[in-house]
Amino acid sequence: MKMRIWMPLLLAIAAFAGGCTNTLHGAGEDIERGGEKIQEKTR
Repeated sequence: MKMRIWMPLLLAIAAFAGGCTNTLHGAGEDIERGGEKIQEKTR
C-alpha cells in the first residue's frame, strides 16, 4: 500500500527535476504520462 503512495510522488519529483526547462504545463503533462504508465503496470 505504501508503494502506491510513494511511486507517484517519486515519479512526479523525477519528472519535475528532469524537465526543469519545461513550462509548468509541460511538466504536468509529463507527470500525467508517468502516472498513466504506473496505472498500466498495476493492472
